[in-house]
Amino acid sequence: MSEHKAVEKTTDPLTQASLIDALQKLGLQAGDTVLVHASLSALGWVIGQEVAVIGALLEVLGEAGTLMMPAHTAGNSEPSQWQHPAVPEAWWPLIRAHAPAYNPAISPTRAMGRIAELFRTYPGVKRSSHPEVSFAAIGPQAETLLQGHAHTPMFGEQTPLGALTRCQGKVLLLGVGYDVCTLLHLSEVRANARSMKSFGHALMIEGQRTWATVSDYDYDDTPFEIIGAAYEASHPAQIGTVGLAKCRLVDAAALAAFGTTWFLKHPQS
Repeated sequence: MSEHKAVEKTTDPLTQASLIDALQKLGLQAGDTVLVHASLSALGWVIGQEVAVIGALLEVLGEAGTLMMPAHTAGNSEPSQWQHPAVPEAWWPLIRAHAPAYNPAISPTRAMGRIAELFRTYPGVKRSSHPEVSFAAIGPQAETLLQGHAHTPMFGEQTPLGALTRCQGKVLLLGVGYDVCTLLHLSEVRANARSMKSFGHALMIEGQRTWATVSDYDYDDTPFEIIGAAYEASHPAQIGTVGLAKCRLVDAAALAAFGTTWFLKHPQS
C-alpha cells in the first residue's frame, strides 16, 4: 500500500501510544523474546512512521524483553540467481569480484521494509555475522540469538532461528502473512526438505575481502501460507488487528515443530 492509499484508508492516524495498546491487546508482553516481520504501509498511516512502530515494540517489551528482526542483504548474493531484476551474464564476474564485503555495521538491508532497515541502525542493536541473511536484535537475549550464525545451513539450528526456538521465543507477523515467516525455513532444514544449491557472498576472511561459495538448501517459501493456515487450524495463535493490519503472534518452537512435521508429510512441496 502506498502512503497515499494509507492516508485515504485511515480514519484516525496511529500513534505510538495506540500502537502500544494494540500490541498489548494482541498478546505481546513485557519480557517476551520476539522475531518481528512487519509492513509499515499495511498498518495505515502512522504518526512518526517506522520510528513510532519500533518505539512501540520496545516500550511493550521493556528492558527485560528482546526484539529481533531480519536484516537480510539479498544484494550480496550469487548474481546468476538474481531475478528482480536479473542482470546480464557478462556482469556476473564483475559483481563477484567487486561487491563490497558484508559489514554488519553498514551493509543495508534489501526488501526487508522500512521498519527493519531503521531497526538495524538503532543504538544498542547487534547484528549476526551471516553475509546474506543476518538478523538484528536488542535486549537481554540478543547475544544468545545472534552469536555463531552458521554460514551454512543459513537457516539451520546454529542460527538466530534455531536459537529463537530454544529461548521460548515468539513470532509477530505485523501486517504480513506466513509467506514471509523465515522461521519456517528452519522447518525445511529440520525436515531435509530441499535439494542443495550453490550460494555466493562477499565477506571478510582473515582481513581480506573474499567471494565465498557454499552449498546450502534451495529454500522455497511457496507453501508457507498453507502451513500457517494448517497450524492455526490446530494450534493456538493470537490474532488481532493493529491499525488496518491483521496481525498474528505465535509460539516459535511450536510453529517450527509443526512446519517440520508438515514438510515430512509433504516431501514434494
